[in-house]
Amino acid sequence: MKKIFLLITLFSSTQLFAAPVLVDTDWLANNINKKNIVVIDTSDHTQYMRFHIPSAIHIDYSEITYKRKKDKVSVQVPNDYFIKLLSQQGITNDSYIIIYDDMGGLNAGRLFWQLEQIGHKNVSVLNGGLVKWVLEHKKVDNKNHKLLPAIYKANKTGKRDNLANIDTFKSNNNLIIDARSKEEYTGHPRVRRSGHIPEAVLWDWQNNVDFENSFQIKTASQIMKEQRHINFDNKNQEVIAYCRSGHRASQTYLTLRNMGFEKVKLYDGSMSEYSQNKNAPLDLGCTTC
Repeated sequence: MKKIFLLITLFSSTQLFAAPVLVDTDWLANNINKKNIVVIDTSDHTQYMRFHIPSAIHIDYSEITYKRKKDKVSVQVPNDYFIKLLSQQGITNDSYIIIYDDMGGLNAGRLFWQLEQIGHKNVSVLNGGLVKWVLEHKKVDNKNHKLLPAIYKANKTGKRDNLANIDTFKSNNNLIIDARSKEEYTGHPRVRRSGHIPEAVLWDWQNNVDFENSFQIKTASQIMKEQRHINFDNKNQEVIAYCRSGHRASQTYLTLRNMGFEKVKLYDGSMSEYSQNKNAPLDLGCTTC
């Protein structure tokens, strides 16, 4: 009996050190009051004030992005600023962070990406988010929850190399994914600097979400069946996702991580930055549409 108890204890204690990319609503309902669980709502502020999951604090998308003065491109806030934000929100390195939104992971994916970038060990996204939670008639409230400020220390290890830049595309060994719409990807001859990055494959981020099934992120098998023009066989290949501003592509980053891809990068500047570089090639049309 002692051996069995020890195994159960070890298994339970390691769950926080092997956090899955996604957790379901029943799991959160059963664990929401446990120590170190911090639930973050990334829906817009108006929605948060209307109702949200009990105990959830709020981080707005605008708090983790800003527009550069030189080119008006929206990018992530610097990691030192981001760490200060986490401290102000009462989050520590030991917090098990559960993120959600009401858009199929569109905002949650962005916060998840940057938390992985700074090496936060325990972070998951709530699959289906607020939509699934409400459809299951789980409890909500409208209290403005705040945690006492804490100290978040920069991690020396565990940081994920998940940020791409315009030079990353010089390598021919990357799978490049365009998370925009077909119209944006195809471009138009009369629209200056439109189209897509050469070799990029079209994968509209909306195809990652089962909107008819509580806004849940689709399984790997569903996606592989639907996106047959993309080679998902090699989970060790480096994948770069981009869109117009890095917003939609961050949801694709989340989806790829859930599919088991380890070497996923987000091109934060995305097409807003790329199209301003006159020497950066662009292709028109769509051979796989």
